[in-house]
Amino acid sequence: MHLINFKELSSKDLNDLVDLGIETKHNPKKYAKAFEGKSAALIFQKTSTRTRVAFEVAMTQLGGHGLFIDWRSTNFALADITDEIRYLSRNVDCIMARLLYNSDLLKMAAASKVPVINGCDEKYHPTQALADLITIKEKHGKLEDAKLVYIGVHNNVANSLIEGCTKTGVQLTTVTPIFNEAARDEELLAKAKKTGLWKTTLDAKEAVAEADFVYTDTWIDMEFFTDPKFAQEKERRIKLMMPYQINPQLLQDSDAYIMHDMPIHRGYEISPEAIESPKSVIYEQAENRLYSAKAILLTLSKP
Repeated sequence: MHLINFKELSSKDLNDLVDLGIETKHNPKKYAKAFEGKSAALIFQKTSTRTRVAFEVAMTQLGGHGLFIDWRSTNFALADITDEIRYLSRNVDCIMARLLYNSDLLKMAAASKVPVINGCDEKYHPTQALADLITIKEKHGKLEDAKLVYIGVHNNVANSLIEGCTKTGVQLTTVTPIFNEAARDEELLAKAKKTGLWKTTLDAKEAVAEADFVYTDTWIDMEFFTDPKFAQEKERRIKLMMPYQINPQLLQDSDAYIMHDMPIHRGYEISPEAIESPKSVIYEQAENRLYSAKAILLTLSKP
């Protein structure tokens, strides 16, 4: 079994992952030897802080070893992905890959003898969405009927939130003036619409009025933020998205928790005041990436 997105998971499967993540958070000793003698290959083509820390620490705390593999300093940058994965999967018990393209991740999964976990690609970010659901359940007490508003670019995070929320009973509203075409998945969106749990609007003020959680993400992928070739698109996005910034003015009539999957571009998608608000759960949400990683590793390691 692989975790590319949530498409192969039932509502029960996803809820079980959330509950397991919370369980590992509160009872770490119970799982301290679960991966004893085992290794996970952690492949990074995209830059990372939280994904790398979460999976390396998760493997250590589960009694195993996380092997960091930098795409650029290995033969992944030179050779056929299929050949490299056929070799690598004979040496480890699990592979987590954070890649630029979902198509390459699918090649990995097809060639691997062990489970492959999507640590982020241009279409999906399931490990992040699981941490988000853990955070929502912790703060709201349950997932069903929680009201989440996502404001930003429709991207990989938005896709996984839509899929995760509609499978666990969370009512999700997306406010996405820009649609990242690389993330488009019409099948996912069509299924989500049928649940009645997801809707979209461009009225951010109205959307947050009844929200329990308000969530944002960077408007520009980290690898492009300082890229001169992306400067014109960056300027266009900032101009279009600034009215949708998460700030005290937008939230003045709201008591919602504030979420952001990080890394943060302060002063762009979210103001410093919102980050430091007493209602901000951003750093708890980021911490929950560790328990998301543990839940996924434990679940995929089952016979």
